[in-house]
Amino acid sequence: MKYECGTLVRSKAGHDKDELYVVLEERGDLLVLANGSNRTIEHPKQKKKKHVQIIHKKLEEAEWSNEAILHFILAAEPCGQQQNE
Repeated sequence: MKYECGTLVRSKAGHDKDELYVVLEERGDLLVLANGSNRTIEHPKQKKKKHVQIIHKKLEEAEWSNEAILHFILAAEPCGQQQNE
């Protein structure tokens, strides 16, 4: 499975289960992820590929900023659901 930079993913395991992230980088079997709030571009999260699910939406790299990532994730959330904080 190809994890392209800017792809939206959902965490399937861990204390952050069901949170949404944007893929910043792929490193072997790990992904570098950000959500724009507690996991920023400056302090991203690393997570194994097997612990995330791809959501077929993509943020173009030219638009990457913590604010843009946060708005992208919030827009992708189904109505009535909020991220765990």
